[in-house]
Amino acid sequence: MEVAAPVARLIEAFSRLPSIGPKTAQRLTFHLLRNPNNLATELANALIDLRDKTLLCSVCFNLADADPCHICRNPARDQALICVVEEPLDILAVERTAEYRGLYHVLHGAISPMERVSADDLKIRELVDRVRGGMVSEVILATNPNMEGDATAMFVTRQLAPLGVRVTRLARGLPIGGDLEYADQVTLTRALEGRREVSA
Repeated sequence: MEVAAPVARLIEAFSRLPSIGPKTAQRLTFHLLRNPNNLATELANALIDLRDKTLLCSVCFNLADADPCHICRNPARDQALICVVEEPLDILAVERTAEYRGLYHVLHGAISPMERVSADDLKIRELVDRVRGGMVSEVILATNPNMEGDATAMFVTRQLAPLGVRVTRLARGLPIGGDLEYADQVTLTRALEGRREVSA
C-alpha cells in the first residue's frame, strides 16, 4: 500500500529505533495521526528539547539539563561514595532501590575489543582524576555482570589501586550476562548491600 511521504518517513524513523520493528512503527505512526490530543506536537517538542537541552554533567557524565547535574549538586548526597556505572540508564536502576545515597560516575560503555571500545574511549581517566582530587573513600563498581563489565571493572580497579581508595563491586545477586537496567529493585538492593572488596 502506498502511503503519504510524511507517513512513510515517520514509519522509517520509528523502525530505526531499538526493539521497534516495521509493524510497531506503523502502529505508532497511525496512533499519532489519529490522536486528537496534540500528542504528535508534544512528542515533537519533547524530541527537540531532548536534542537541544540535554547535556553531559561535567562531574559525573550523567545526562542532565544543567551542569552540574541535580545529583552532583545535592548536598545531602554522600560525597565520599561514587558508584561507577556503564550507562546513564543504570543510574535510574540504582536510584529505584532508594538505598544508595552517594554520587555516580558514568563511563559511557565498557571495554570491548570485539566492538573496538578501549579504555581510552570511556570516562575512566576522568574517574581517576575525580578520586585523586577529592575526598572519595569508596568507589563501587556497578558495571554489568558480563565479560565486558568484568574486564572494565578490573581495569578501573588497577587504575585506582595506587590511590588507596576502597574499591568494591556489586555482589553477584545480579544474573551473569544481564544488564543492570533490567534488574529488579530487590536484586539491586541485595547487590548493593553485599558488595565486596576488589583487589588489583
